[in-house]
Amino acid sequence: MPNELHLIQDLCRQHDIPASDHALRLLVRYTALLETWNTKVNLVSRKENAPLIIRHVFHSLLVSRIHAFLPGERVLDLGTGGGLPGIPLAILFPETSFLLVDSTGKKIAVCKAMIDDLGLNNVMAIHSRVEELKGVIFDTILSRQVAPLAELCGYSARLLKRKGVLICLKGGALDAEVNDALQSRQQHLGFPSTVDRLPIGDIDPLFSEKQIVIARW
Repeated sequence: MPNELHLIQDLCRQHDIPASDHALRLLVRYTALLETWNTKVNLVSRKENAPLIIRHVFHSLLVSRIHAFLPGERVLDLGTGGGLPGIPLAILFPETSFLLVDSTGKKIAVCKAMIDDLGLNNVMAIHSRVEELKGVIFDTILSRQVAPLAELCGYSARLLKRKGVLICLKGGALDAEVNDALQSRQQHLGFPSTVDRLPIGDIDPLFSEKQIVIARW
């Protein structure tokens, strides 16, 4: 734990990510919980060599480099899995409200257990398909899931307020996905006005194969 605390502290400092001592300790605690639960429920890949606190927790925090999470902002984490990126960001921004949604009940049960253990008051987790979400509007939608971008934009169009933003953490070749999303925009008035990409390797070389995709309405 001391090594992980120093590691996440140094990474946040290097990247000007605002994290109090309390938040840093919670991030380490969340990492331990995620690792423990991952032996029982498949939350994240078990084949990666990099420490979980870097590959998943710090990776999630990098969203804060391109988006300012504000007090009272309503954020949806779509297909949250093990609470990523929602829980790390909720720890970092306690005045922002996060809703975690996943269609797999076991994963949401784990998220609820971790939220309780961490004592977080600004985040909720519900078992639901995105198609079933009704009567709620968000300022921002986040996603790390592997669904195609056009599909994620389709879900987001009815759930985002005017000038809302969808932020996706993705890997691999994305030209085709982005082109599909832009072509879909021509067919559906609710699709985003712009889709931009930021290689995370430009922020940190640890994630040279990852990108942040930002769709704005």
